Amino acid sequence: MRTPFFLVVIVLLLSILIDWGIWRMLKNRATRRSSGIYLISSIICWIVFIIVILFPKRSEDNDILPVMWILYYYVAVYIAKCIVLLFNMIGKIPTLWKGKNLNLGLWCGIPLGILVIIASVWGAMITRRQIEIKEVTIFSDKIPREFNGYKIVQFSDAHVGTWGNDTTFIVSLIDTINSTHPDLIVFTGDIVNRKSSELKPFINVLKKLSAKDGVISILGNHDYGDYINWNSNSEKQINLQDLKNMQKEMGWKLLNNETISLKRGESEIQIIGVENWGEPPFKQYGNLEKAYPTDSLHNLNDKYFKILLSHNPEHWNQVVSKTSNINLTLSGHTHAMQCMLKFGNMEWSPAKYRYEQWGGLYERISPDGTPNKLYVNIGAGEVGIPARIGATPEVTLITLRR
Repeated sequence: MRTPFFLVVIVLLLSILIDWGIWRMLKNRATRRSSGIYLISSIICWIVFIIVILFPKRSEDNDILPVMWILYYYVAVYIAKCIVLLFNMIGKIPTLWKGKNLNLGLWCGIPLGILVIIASVWGAMITRRQIEIKEVTIFSDKIPREFNGYKIVQFSDAHVGTWGNDTTFIVSLIDTINSTHPDLIVFTGDIVNRKSSELKPFINVLKKLSAKDGVISILGNHDYGDYINWNSNSEKQINLQDLKNMQKEMGWKLLNNETISLKRGESEIQIIGVENWGEPPFKQYGNLEKAYPTDSLHNLNDKYFKILLSHNPEHWNQVVSKTSNINLTLSGHTHAMQCMLKFGNMEWSPAKYRYEQWGGLYERISPDGTPNKLYVNIGAGEVGIPARIGATPEVTLITLRR
């Protein structure tokens, strides 16, 4: 998506104001040469920011990874600067009553700013590689006895394009998933950032995923090529078909508004996969009724234990939980905004202000009175910023219990 012009102007003006404030602070405390060097370095930062913003990010031929890294560290540095300036201003308050300047910018602002920079570097270099397995048990009387103890691994939002040609992390991710010895593996969308060619270096690695009932996948909003200005619609369709073909080559079963039945003896459960169901500005391709069409035996409120794969949790929030008795929906999409704080068993993310269901397990009562659950996986990869601050890459191990 294009960066809104007004947002660019606001960020640039804020950067200039922050640097002006710190320059004045340095002017009163440091040498003239030091304050001059700071001013020149700030001007260089503003110019780099403008160049990066003007970079044609939606062009098929341009690599956006350098843009992601530059903007990430630009924002991190200016958040740190903002903290220094804020504490410096607070420290000046006593001077309004002829008191002493507390120099909080020096004693508090600078150490906290340094911590912000360290956290940013840590999130980019360390946390984004620290895969975490989260275990969830789903109880339901509708689970057939033959599926009692059935293990499903969910992973989501791989965004392999953020790794370029480096397969190291994806190899580790596959090894982690395979180590759980699942009955089924499901991928809930966004395997690439912008175009299907990003997937090519990872095909042989992703082929190694192993489960008794294979790998089932769906598409996410980034998989359709909507973030590139294509020369023609046919180019865009070829890109999407290439992505589908590569998933087939990997041995994955891609469900595009389709359902597959998993059978154990005389019993079965239904795995429903919809294309991306997006609310604005994301496009809507998902069609639940098409994915699970009504006939004499099947409907969205039938007796079968049903698992829905739908990339965006808003589909569950706005439609699924209100119109069906689908027992479990598995989603991704939110990434927990790649920023999460943990306090014991409690987790907080700014994603909660955008998505009512942003990470973990949620439940509502369906129209027929049965529990209707949603699990949101916070993803394994990154897009926008090449970092995860606290929000470690997630692999979800789901066990079905009757």
